[in-house]
Amino acid sequence: MTDVQPFRALRYDTSRVCLEDVLAPVYDVVAAEDRASFWDRHPNNALRLVLTRDAADEHATDYSDVAGRLAQWRSEGVLARDETPAYYVLRQRFSAPDGRALERLGFFGALQLEEYAARIVRPHERTMAGPKADRLKILRATQTNLSSVFMLYEDRDDKLKPIFESALRDPSALVARDSGDVEQTIVPLREPSAVAQVAAFMAEHPVVIADGHHRYETALAYRDEQRAAGTSAGHPSARLLTYFANAYAPGNLLLPIHRLVVAPPTAQGDAWQALTDAGWTSEEVRVENEAAIPDVLETHLAPLEDRYAFAADDASGRLVIWSRPAGAELSVRVIHDEVLARVFGIDAEAVRSGAVAFPKSAAQTAKDVREGRGRVALYLNPLSPDDVFRVTEAGETLPQKSTFFHPKLPTGLLFRSLEAE
Repeated sequence: MTDVQPFRALRYDTSRVCLEDVLAPVYDVVAAEDRASFWDRHPNNALRLVLTRDAADEHATDYSDVAGRLAQWRSEGVLARDETPAYYVLRQRFSAPDGRALERLGFFGALQLEEYAARIVRPHERTMAGPKADRLKILRATQTNLSSVFMLYEDRDDKLKPIFESALRDPSALVARDSGDVEQTIVPLREPSAVAQVAAFMAEHPVVIADGHHRYETALAYRDEQRAAGTSAGHPSARLLTYFANAYAPGNLLLPIHRLVVAPPTAQGDAWQALTDAGWTSEEVRVENEAAIPDVLETHLAPLEDRYAFAADDASGRLVIWSRPAGAELSVRVIHDEVLARVFGIDAEAVRSGAVAFPKSAAQTAKDVREGRGRVALYLNPLSPDDVFRVTEAGETLPQKSTFFHPKLPTGLLFRSLEAE
């Protein structure tokens, strides 16, 4: 069972600081050159708790300065721990890339850590040792969950939505707009029957990690260290600050991550001919400039969501839309096997070694290929929630950089101290 408990969040006192001034993007999307701007935005900005100001200092630090900073902010009252445990409901209102106004509802809770083998918490991608080592240092130093892991659950009937909407009507809800122009509204949920309903629902549903695999595995390693040191099974290190959202709700936006072929020369015509011989069909579409790319993809690629499909862009002023009938395999895996491997000669090891870049938007991908940062752009359609749950239920992982859940969770909405509740 998925065991999610209420907890006493460590939160900014908004009578002392403006929440908008101290929120920061999740640490792993902040470019090295942007760290200083968040550090300088406010002396209590949350980025000061999760990243060094200079990326070059990261390797040598033990984060003892962060532990001291966190203790100072608590002693000054900038951060205060709530008196009673709660779930924390979060509503995010934002604009989709196509301009639609959307909102995503979810909640924060303290998740009981489970080994992947138990099939209660399911990963969808593999991790790397370097990021986990860094996050383990900061967890040891601060004994605080400073960033949340993002999990998906399956609720096709949106049964929890009325509970969340009711909680958000509480006048104590805090509202802040983050640096990505997402409106964040957060409120504690303490009403006993509502808490019980949420806990009972989650107990019957496994969860899939949408974002934060490294943080989850770091928490497992720290829990094991604590157990080896003699802590009990109920020690706070056995749980993790986690955000949960319904994968099937309209506002849970799953975007594609596109591919930018970096290393090899542009494929020759006979290599593309191999796709035709394998049953792919193609259509050329003229594009006037890179700004037109997103609209062209919406018109010509998006309707092919029930087929294996992608669009190839070599910055020549034309897109080639390729597609073929879909089978049981994931589209992104087929594109890796039949396009990256056969057309460009890029195998999985070459992908891991940097032969392919992964821009987060079609607009950025189009810009990169036109500015010479890659040879050919491959635009993909997004996976569906069904794809993600089907693969993870089978104990498999997705190809590298297959999913981008939008929007990300900012750092600073709340933290979880590893102190007794």
